[in-house]
Amino acid sequence: MRFGQDPELDELRERVRRITRDQAPKRRGRAGVRAPEPEEIPQLRRWTATLYGECFVGADWPVEYGGLAHPHPQHHAVVAEELARANAPLPVGGGLLAGAAIIDHGTRDQKDFFLPRIRSGEHIWCQLFSEPGAGSDLAGLTTRARRDGDNFIVDGQKVWTTNGQHADWGYLLARTDADAPKRRGITAFAVDMRSPGIDVRPLREITGTTDFNEVFLDSVVIPAANVIGEVNAGWLVTNSSLAKERSSAGGGLTLFRALDDLLDVARSVRVGGVRAIDRDDVRQAIGGLIADAHVNALMSAYGESRAMHGTGDAADAALSKILFSEVNLAIAEFGMQLQGGDGVRVEGDRHAVSDGWWQDAFLYARAFTIAGGTNEVLRNLVAERALGLPRGADRGRH
Repeated sequence: MRFGQDPELDELRERVRRITRDQAPKRRGRAGVRAPEPEEIPQLRRWTATLYGECFVGADWPVEYGGLAHPHPQHHAVVAEELARANAPLPVGGGLLAGAAIIDHGTRDQKDFFLPRIRSGEHIWCQLFSEPGAGSDLAGLTTRARRDGDNFIVDGQKVWTTNGQHADWGYLLARTDADAPKRRGITAFAVDMRSPGIDVRPLREITGTTDFNEVFLDSVVIPAANVIGEVNAGWLVTNSSLAKERSSAGGGLTLFRALDDLLDVARSVRVGGVRAIDRDDVRQAIGGLIADAHVNALMSAYGESRAMHGTGDAADAALSKILFSEVNLAIAEFGMQLQGGDGVRVEGDRHAVSDGWWQDAFLYARAFTIAGGTNEVLRNLVAERALGLPRGADRGRH
C-alpha cells in the first residue's frame, strides 16, 4: 500500500511540502521528545493555527468546527509522512487528543468553547493521565475528585506530563467513585492549568533534559460543567485518545531516516581495522533492520487500510506501536554498538559521532517502549481483546 497515488493526495502532499518549507519553525536537531523552550511557544502557537487552518490536522473534525466535509481516508497519513520528512513540528501540546475526546463526548458548550481555541493555537493542552503508581496500569490511578455542589475538588499527583509547563488546559483523569470497579469509577475533566492548587515541577531525565513534568493537584476546584462525558465514564472517554496515541507512534518514516544515518555511521567507523560497512556481519545486521523497518511500514499501512474499511480491531494500534518501538530501539542499539568505545561520548564532545545524536536516540528509544502503554501491557491487550485469550487470575475481576 503506497499513499499518494491519486490526484487529491498528490495535491495535498505538494501543499504540505510547500507550506512546511515556507512556514514551519526550525526544530533542534536532537532525537526523541523535546519540549519547546518558552521563547519558542509563540511561534509554535502560530504554526499550530496554520496546521489546523490548512486542514492538515483536524480534517476529520465536524465541518462546523473547521473540518472537511469528506476528508480522504489517507489524508492524515500523507500529512504525517510529509511533516516527518521535513522534520516539522506537530501541533504543540495535546490538543488533538483532548479535541477527539471533546468531539466524541463533550457538550455543545464545551465544543463551542474549546475546539476553536485548539485550532487557533490559543489553548495548549497537556495530558494528565499517568501517575507514579499508575502508568501502565492506568485504571489504577488514585487522584481523587469529590463532588462539592457545582464543582469537583481534586487532589492527587500526575507524572510524565509533556508540555505541562506550557499548557493552558489539562485533559485530566480522576477517580470519582472509590468503591466502583477500577475502570468504572473514573471521570474525565478539562482543567484550567492556571487554577489555584496546581503545581507543575520539571523532571530531570536520564538524558539530562527536563522535557516532562510532575503535576501536583491540591484541592483544585473544577466546575462540574468541565466534566467530559458522563461522571464515572472517563474510561470510555479516554479509550479513543489512547488508541490515537499508540497508532501515531507507529509511523515508519523516522525509521528509514535513522537507517540512512546508520549507514553513514557504518561507512565512517572502523571495526576490527576495516570500515564497518565492509564487514559481512555488519551488512547482514543492517539488512535485517531494513527488513524490519519495511515490515513496520507495511503493518502500519495494513492497520490504516483495515480502519478505512471498518475491519480493524483492538490489536491494530497496539501492534503498530509495539513493532515500531522495538525496531526503533534495535536501530539505536546497533548504532551505538558500531561506535565501540566512542559510544560513551555525548553531545558537545568533538569526537562524538554525529555530535552525540545516537546516544540521545538510544535513551529515547528505550522510553518509546514504555510511553503510550508499555509493550508488555499492550501484548496483554492484544491477547485478551483481539485474540480472546483469558485474563490473568489477578486481573479478571476488573
